[in-house]
Amino acid sequence: MTAEREVKLAASPDFRLPSFAGLGDGLVAEPRPVERLQTVYFDTADLRLARWGVSVRHRTGQGWTVKLPGERVGDLLVRGEHLFPGEDASTPPTEALDLLRAYVRTTTLRPAARLRSVRHGVDVRDEEGASLADVVYDEVSVLVGGRVEQRFREVEVEVPEETPPDLLDAILAALKGAGASVAAEPISKYRRAIGDRAAGPPEVVVPELPPKPTGGQAVRRAIANSVVFLLRSDAVVRLDEDVEGVHQARVATRRLRSDLRTFGPLLDREWTRELRDELRWLGDALGGARDTDVLLERLRGRVSQLPATELAGAAAAVEALERRDKEVHAALLEVIRSDRYVALLHRLVAAANGPALVPEADRPAIEVLPGLVRGPWGALAKKVRKAGKRPTDERLHDIRIRTKRLRYAAEAVAPVAGAKAQRFAKAAEGLQGVLGGHNDAVVAETWLRDWAVQAGSVDAAFAAGMLGGIERAAALEVRGTWRRAWRRLDDPRLRTWL
Repeated sequence: MTAEREVKLAASPDFRLPSFAGLGDGLVAEPRPVERLQTVYFDTADLRLARWGVSVRHRTGQGWTVKLPGERVGDLLVRGEHLFPGEDASTPPTEALDLLRAYVRTTTLRPAARLRSVRHGVDVRDEEGASLADVVYDEVSVLVGGRVEQRFREVEVEVPEETPPDLLDAILAALKGAGASVAAEPISKYRRAIGDRAAGPPEVVVPELPPKPTGGQAVRRAIANSVVFLLRSDAVVRLDEDVEGVHQARVATRRLRSDLRTFGPLLDREWTRELRDELRWLGDALGGARDTDVLLERLRGRVSQLPATELAGAAAAVEALERRDKEVHAALLEVIRSDRYVALLHRLVAAANGPALVPEADRPAIEVLPGLVRGPWGALAKKVRKAGKRPTDERLHDIRIRTKRLRYAAEAVAPVAGAKAQRFAKAAEGLQGVLGGHNDAVVAETWLRDWAVQAGSVDAAFAAGMLGGIERAAALEVRGTWRRAWRRLDDPRLRTWL
């Protein structure tokens, strides 16, 4: 994967690429030969990819490209760009389709737009020959049935991360002086080509709540928010290049299960049960991968605290966990490439757009939602009381889980209940974070102890023991702080809205 970082500009009819003279000492602006490009974009019949801000194309001589939703960073649009070889332009390769599965699911792709472009390009390089900017001016023709339906011009400036911001500013200034203007909202060639045909929103939208929402409207918003989160995380999980993908997908899955539990009185019981069961199945797969990621990152960091004489033994532990990490991620990929997972995504999209509400959901949200948080709060408070002065690791783990449920419940109703609910959720997040640190240390110590038994060498077992001792000390340290976080959450002033 490469991260595409580009600025899009609109070009006036008389625009010509400037010479870019005087950009800076040692910089060279080298024109490239004119290119003639043939491009075909694929999409579903309802143009689902375009509405999600996703595209998949075949370009003659370049193969296939998938672009995922991006984000604005100043004038730059930053998004993942994934290249796949292939001269066959009839259907995207399996690897490309895999990245699009969350959006496409069981629907087929077909050609949606054909473009013919004349490209004028300039490479801006430093004195060592490294590329600092790729500037292109495209004259684009959109073809329908072999005839030109529309034409447009655009300029793109693509830069790597190491490009100095002042150089990008100088390039943009030169382009503006030649008759280009930075687009207020960057629109891809594909979106421009299909125009109003993709004017609708994505198939799942997080709706804005009206001034006086019903309970059902708040439920739909909460579910839609997590479903969008999960769909956008899917490709990152499949790429297995960024551990945050698994983390975000797991959070979305947990929130969905929590929201279905919190809003249970407003939802059809059987519908909720079936959906929560499937989310538990997915959550188990994501949890195994995420827990191993966290443990591996933690172990790598702890190794630096050992004396040099123990590094070889510690390396054996890290290597063992790395092998385990690959195994659980392979198992996760099997799950999200299964028909069962695709069927779950279908159900989640339907749930986001039309949850199975009961008549109680028609009541004003402000009347029904705050009371739904009392249950999670009461369950947590009871767990803390029963834990006693010296709770076991297992009891602290249970308190952490209850705290997380409470936090998610408070966050789900905060758009209706307001700032007090947000402060309450923030205090719950604080306690969850403290107890999460304790749980991570306990899990790491347990894994190290178990691994040391079958380590295969005295040095490796001894290093594992030393690392386990570090984790035990970390767990004990948290034990001395978690009650302060609990007292902040237990402040009655935070619960006046319940």
